[in-house]
Amino acid sequence: MQLTEAQNEGLLRVYSVLIPASDLQAALDAKIKDIQPRVRINGFRPGKVPPSHIRKVYGAGMMQEIINEQVQKSTEGALKEAKARPAAEPRLDLKSDLAAVQDGKADLAFDLRIEVMPDFDPADPARIEITKPVAPVEDAQVDEAVDNIVKANRTYETKDAAAADGDQVVIDFIGKIDGEAFQGGSAEQAPLVLGSNQFIPGFEEQLIGAKAGEERTLNITFPEDYAASDYAGKAATFEVKVHEVKAPKESKADDEFAKQMGFETIAEVRDAVKGRIEAEHADQSRAKAKRALFDALDKLHDFELPAGMVDGEFAQIWRQVEADRAEGRLDPDEAGKTDEQLRAEYRRIAERRVRLGLVLAAIGEKNKVTVSDQELGVALQEQARRYPGRERQVIEMYQKNPALLTQLRAPIYEEKVVDFILELTKVKTETVDRETLFADDPPLDLAAEPEAAPTPKKAKKAKDGKAKDEAAE
Repeated sequence: MQLTEAQNEGLLRVYSVLIPASDLQAALDAKIKDIQPRVRINGFRPGKVPPSHIRKVYGAGMMQEIINEQVQKSTEGALKEAKARPAAEPRLDLKSDLAAVQDGKADLAFDLRIEVMPDFDPADPARIEITKPVAPVEDAQVDEAVDNIVKANRTYETKDAAAADGDQVVIDFIGKIDGEAFQGGSAEQAPLVLGSNQFIPGFEEQLIGAKAGEERTLNITFPEDYAASDYAGKAATFEVKVHEVKAPKESKADDEFAKQMGFETIAEVRDAVKGRIEAEHADQSRAKAKRALFDALDKLHDFELPAGMVDGEFAQIWRQVEADRAEGRLDPDEAGKTDEQLRAEYRRIAERRVRLGLVLAAIGEKNKVTVSDQELGVALQEQARRYPGRERQVIEMYQKNPALLTQLRAPIYEEKVVDFILELTKVKTETVDRETLFADDPPLDLAAEPEAAPTPKKAKKAKDGKAKDEAAE
């Protein structure tokens, strides 16, 4: 086998491989000789089948095995020659006529295109400074949350009067477009609290003043941005029969209500609610710190990215964009942009994600961050619980599929690396209110130049542009 480096540019390595036909035939002869004692073919005594007949019967399949073995050996040799980890499966470009090679009439010639991982030194986390917003839980927030729980669990009692805002009506209804009933537009004995905005705009308002036993025809126009695009913007009528009108019973946040919720006192309810809100704040605070950390890491690193990895990440993102577009869920800010503009923006997002993924992997590997079998097992159990009654099948499916386990391990590994970095990073806390804590992050600015980035062997500046993803996941 002759292995020659034909190209070494950036992260791309191309190796030309030539395996003479004589070598292939010699390998075939050796394989035939090896199996001859074990071959059984009708008309011949066991172990006495002539090599020529074995070649005639099994030669094509055996030659294909030999070719596959030679490709594998040349790939291993090329990777050893490259002295680098591949970023993806090597790509083979066949230069020979495969039929002629199998017939022994031509040498096996092909090129191996290998994209290798970039070689860079990750930045020292101690250089990073970020601000982490924190929001204390105010008594007013707890009061509001408890009041909402009381309202959500209030009961209603029948009243002999017209329905008012806040009352509950029990109704039958049939929705029609152009005189034809449409799917999902009908129900019987449906409870509806007027003013809850459960139904499309205009529906609940037209039932105010209705009485038990009354029938009404409501004229409605579906919103232009209605989730079901087939109905968006269309006029419809709803034939409604009111069975009951109920008024809300007075409910109080007291110990009696707490007992209905499974607690002993209303103080316990308040403590539970406060704990839930504190957990929400902690999760959001970490998410903000993680975004700030990723922004800092992105600015500190500038190295060439494996094109195949970027292409794969972009393809995954773009599939989601097209799915959102088909379902009418595309961000309004993107509605007026061309595909070319959107592709450019989302490719920058793909580049950022790949860059940050490589940085996190490098920091984790350098500092020996690992995911234990116990941690993976806990995650697997959580995944299985999402499919009640099928837990065992889900666990077996993951255990038999290494790719699925890798997908399960990846987010655990990322969070552990992020925790490791945050322990070394200078984190300044800033007290904010809940509204600020939960405000949307500003769009990414990927046009900024990296600042004092570690010097890679092959560097390439990031392209200008903006994009809107939140992190590297």
